[in-house]
Amino acid sequence: MKYDAIVIGAGHNGLVCAAYLARAGRRVLVLERREALGGMAGTSEILRGVRVPTLAHTVGRLRPSVARDLGLRDQGLRLVQPAVRVFAPQPDGRAVTLWGDAPRTAEALAVNDLVSVADAGAYAAIDGRARALGRGLAELLGRVPPDLTSPTLGDAFGGVRAGLAARSRARNADLNLMRVMPMAVRDLVGEWFASDALQAAVAARGVLLTALGPRMPGTTAVLLTDLAGNDGGLAGQTVFARGGPGALIAALAASARANGAEIRTRAPVLRVLRDGERVVGVVLASGEEIDASVVVSNLDPRSTLLDLVEPEALGPTLSWRASNIRQRGVTAKVNFALRDLPRFTAAGDDVRRLRGRILIAPSMRYLELAQRPAKYGETAAQPLIEATIPSLVDPELVRARRRGPKIAHVLSAVTQAVSGDGDVGEIVTRTLEEYAPGFTDLTVERRVIMPADIERDYGAIGGHPMHAEVALDQWFAWRPLHGYGRYRMPLDGLYLCGSGAHPGGSVTGDPGQLCAREVLSDWKRRRLQ
Repeated sequence: MKYDAIVIGAGHNGLVCAAYLARAGRRVLVLERREALGGMAGTSEILRGVRVPTLAHTVGRLRPSVARDLGLRDQGLRLVQPAVRVFAPQPDGRAVTLWGDAPRTAEALAVNDLVSVADAGAYAAIDGRARALGRGLAELLGRVPPDLTSPTLGDAFGGVRAGLAARSRARNADLNLMRVMPMAVRDLVGEWFASDALQAAVAARGVLLTALGPRMPGTTAVLLTDLAGNDGGLAGQTVFARGGPGALIAALAASARANGAEIRTRAPVLRVLRDGERVVGVVLASGEEIDASVVVSNLDPRSTLLDLVEPEALGPTLSWRASNIRQRGVTAKVNFALRDLPRFTAAGDDVRRLRGRILIAPSMRYLELAQRPAKYGETAAQPLIEATIPSLVDPELVRARRRGPKIAHVLSAVTQAVSGDGDVGEIVTRTLEEYAPGFTDLTVERRVIMPADIERDYGAIGGHPMHAEVALDQWFAWRPLHGYGRYRMPLDGLYLCGSGAHPGGSVTGDPGQLCAREVLSDWKRRRLQ
């Protein structure tokens, strides 16, 4: 049986792309090598009847147009957004709390002795500037990058329009995108605020999920990318899916199927089939061959190019370039099943502060020292941690348990920098114990997902949760490689739709949506010819 398109990998971007292609009337087949859908954005059991987010723990950056176009609410997706976005405790029992409402945050900071009066007074205005920069950047992130190898007149006009839009949204000449994007995030937050704890609470998103340190150029771009296209602002977006991220995956799969797409699990793809320079289908590990005129890969770029495509089709130069895409991950996930709610000293009895993201990065020095081991392939003794307690907003995650020890809550912790050395689970437990005394005794079960596990279980070479590092040389039209930033890979009919494509990782659906547009555009042009 011949399909119009085969999508390899049923992660969220693969499902988004498949749903859009099927919605356009194309015959689409999704092939997933695992039994479960969703990849790193899934929900898994830590104990029988107790569910935790696999790797991604929030879905707040999902592009609204994806949810709207694909009817995800009609497919059962329900989202919850707590009032508190970030709770950043200090070892001495104090804390910085960032609410979704900027004026409310400013009021709270005004009576916080960790933050200067000047910083508290300036917070709302700076939050407005950051949002303006994010809206300007969203103009670029929502566009297909220009073809830098042979740019067209349309690319030029599109770039001018996006640039003008960005400039109009960032009116302060000292805070325009061209100036701040290459900056180190440490320098930017240093311009915005003088208070160390507030700087760290904002800057952490500039390095989270990367191997970059806060002094490295381009980390401001990581921060601004995180707040582009959503209402997160300085505090960042915090939105949970009821049922965990797997509920989003279920809704995407339901949308794809409702539009006519087929989804097969336990169907690992061995390689892409070609006729000269043209894709003609795929061959599975079982030996089965499936014909299609288009193949879309949701795998990381190195796997796509070096594993799926025959070396002679790439040639030595492109093979060498693909092998040098930086994809070494230094991020781990530690999931906990707890017998009771942990008591963070700095939160007191105010449980509201624990409903968002709990950030362990009390100072800029702490943030820098936590990331420094990444350069040497080592594990930080005091790591950067972003944790959530999703059972506070979704009790159903723990209610299905009938036997065994009582589980009241689950805690999900993203942590870095890590490597193969050191007991990451023990390090994270010990660190959380410092801020929430008694945490160790509350732990019934602990599961650690290391970069090596990400590579083995989810197929991402190097174990990078974003499929490729998000430094500026691997961003926009240079993602994943110069000349291949428009989703089209070297074989005619082969495309890349995963997080290794523009505009990058996190649960946004952007790469899947934009890739689908390009595939449909190519089909349309071929019909006109």
